[in-house]
Amino acid sequence: MRVAGKSNPVDVAAAMAAAEALQAAVTRRGEKLVDLSEAGPVLLVFLRHSGCTFCREALSDIEASRGTAEMSRVRIVLVHMGDEAGIDALLAKYNLQDLDRISDPEQRLYRVFGLKRGRLGQLMGPKVWWRGIQAGLIAGHGVGKPTADPSQMPGVFLLKQAGVAGSFRHRSAADRPDYLSICAY
Repeated sequence: MRVAGKSNPVDVAAAMAAAEALQAAVTRRGEKLVDLSEAGPVLLVFLRHSGCTFCREALSDIEASRGTAEMSRVRIVLVHMGDEAGIDALLAKYNLQDLDRISDPEQRLYRVFGLKRGRLGQLMGPKVWWRGIQAGLIAGHGVGKPTADPSQMPGVFLLKQAGVAGSFRHRSAADRPDYLSICAY
């Protein structure tokens, strides 16, 4: 993965870890993430867990914007921490079961991409509760039990040529990225 700016020992170590992680990350179909990003743009979407209201909302948003993204030749790859059966059921609900995905129960890719564990306010603050009511109850995405680390923060990255061309790091679990804007980077 490319690192912008001057190199120092920390940057070099981070770049080496990222390059190694991209080489090691393999989709359920057996394709290396690095190869996918070299073949064309990849929208890498990190989910929290299949019980997360906001992850369900995110999948609904991805379903709605998928056609436009794919017409722009952007390939969508999901990263999740949970079990395959749980993610299969959730993706089927949103007609996304054919999307590429990477299982990362050790959260190695999450760390490489700088996605941290959320603080209390990021996970359960007033904004999160209000958006949870909107997404879970009003919009009908529901609420489920955590099936993986409920404190892990999500994020979205556009990969091109094994580098990050665009990103969205959630400041709270309730943030709602504009996937098509990220695809436009």
